[in-house]
Amino acid sequence: MSDLHLVANNTVVSFHYTLKNAAGEVLDSSNGGEPLSYLHGHGHIVPGLERAIMGKAPGGAPFVVVVSPEEGYGIKREELVISVPKEHWTLPDTVGVNDIVELQSNEGQRLPARIIEMKPDAVVLDANHPLAGEALHFEIQLTSVRPATKEEIEHGHVHGPGGHNH
Repeated sequence: MSDLHLVANNTVVSFHYTLKNAAGEVLDSSNGGEPLSYLHGHGHIVPGLERAIMGKAPGGAPFVVVVSPEEGYGIKREELVISVPKEHWTLPDTVGVNDIVELQSNEGQRLPARIIEMKPDAVVLDANHPLAGEALHFEIQLTSVRPATKEEIEHGHVHGPGGHNH
């Protein structure tokens, strides 16, 4: 019986990655650190990357995956760019353009937003994910794939090294 496992739903997948934008600038990387581990099929990574990894085996050559905005962090939505009158909140003097602040919806949901403009009477915020509208260029190196435990599947996440400990 082979110890080789292919990526499938309810497997624990570990991989190293380098994420670049369309201009080739490195945005994030796990190289030099621990690989990222996740429970496949549970929506823990962007859909386009999860789909591209499906059926692959660890130990092969690194491969490149280009994920469209629709399959990554979504299309930039203009309705998530909002102008908030300054009288509705108090900002510390140290907060400025490109800083991230936290908004709270009427339902109590917390949402990070980036300050994109500070006007005399309002603050303009962008609540889109910072990578919304961007094609994501990943270089992936699968390091391991194993069947998830019953507990990991029930909890919906990885336990132990590279995952959640509780």
